[in-house]
Amino acid sequence: MHDIRLIRENPAAFDAALALRGLEPQSPSLLDMDERRRALATEAQAVLARRNEASKAIGAAKASKDEVTSAALMAEVALLKEKLPALEAEERAAGEALDEALAALPNLPLDDVPMGKDEHDNVLVHERGTRLNFDFAPREHDEIAAPLGMDFTSAVAMSGARFVALRGNMARLNRALGQFMLDLQTGDHGYTEIAPPLLVRDEALFGTGQLPKFAEDLFRTTDGRWLIPTAEVSLTNLVREQIIDQSTLPIRMTALTPCFRSEAGSAGRDTRGLIRQHQFDKVEMVSVVAVEQGLDELERMTVCAERVLDLLGLPYRRMLLCSGDMGFGARKTYDLEVWLPGQDRYREISSCSYCGDFQGRRMNARYRVEGEKGTRFVHTLNGSGLALGRTLVAVIENYQQADGSVIIPDALRPYMGGITRLEP
Repeated sequence: MHDIRLIRENPAAFDAALALRGLEPQSPSLLDMDERRRALATEAQAVLARRNEASKAIGAAKASKDEVTSAALMAEVALLKEKLPALEAEERAAGEALDEALAALPNLPLDDVPMGKDEHDNVLVHERGTRLNFDFAPREHDEIAAPLGMDFTSAVAMSGARFVALRGNMARLNRALGQFMLDLQTGDHGYTEIAPPLLVRDEALFGTGQLPKFAEDLFRTTDGRWLIPTAEVSLTNLVREQIIDQSTLPIRMTALTPCFRSEAGSAGRDTRGLIRQHQFDKVEMVSVVAVEQGLDELERMTVCAERVLDLLGLPYRRMLLCSGDMGFGARKTYDLEVWLPGQDRYREISSCSYCGDFQGRRMNARYRVEGEKGTRFVHTLNGSGLALGRTLVAVIENYQQADGSVIIPDALRPYMGGITRLEP
């Protein structure tokens, strides 16, 4: 959500930042709507002031027995009483139209975000890990995993495309990944584990920016609630409509939850395997911080996600996203891309974003600074630490053996009850 006061102060800068996202100038129409709302507010205030003034004058006219003036004033007050509600309704409608227009616009990229249209313009920050040299042709995960317990056939028959059922040790490996990630983020990195709601109301999804623009990407229940597309929604909204003491910041939270996405617009993309599912598990990290902590927290959060890949021995790279490839609510984003030898390419496995006060404004979440009279909107960050399905894909492809088995990474063995490999 954008601050109309800042747009009034520097409309050119606002339009220039939106241009980095490929949008036409928005300030002229926004300022027109703002001017109309303010004009209506001024007119309503003037009508109210005149009504109060005339009401007082009626008493004075009656006291002096000036019936003509008294009658004229009473007629004027009656007209003003009739006019005021209509003006107030117009003002509310104008304000709602302005808020709706502001809510539909994406966040503004920071100055150090590279300009670009799509993923081809993202910038490599660093690469980590060593790609293995196989003495056989590595296969993609969906070719390896069926004999190991990854059942697409039964899941598709039950639920349709983009679903999977994991059986036996494959299910245990998936569970091990989640437990390992949670233990790392809570034990080593100081995140507080949360078990949040999976169903939320409109206000929660508006707060984090999924509504109203991305409703088609979500699943809605018959009673009007929504299944969360990511635990970011539930975790971030734990501070909505609150005023927090600055001394409690940063607040760092993590959760392992199912996530549900309709994958609207992805027809024909990643239809095989686990890469793009309607339902998947993910460990999410959320930080709520003061303004001066935001960028340092982004670096910290990204390192926390990278640590998972380091310990699993998976090669990856960090990419700084360009302005055209960032998410709607982000000001700056790092993507982590893991190497998949079966696909012979890097694929996104985590996205860590700094949102500034964009979500704080939408949630009306603020913090109090000691010695200041007012409050400030909190700044928020979110990141995957990691998506279980894509991590499972990476483990299968990077640890596959010529005989069709998959070696269990050392970091996961404490969670596997002595199992060291998945075998057909």
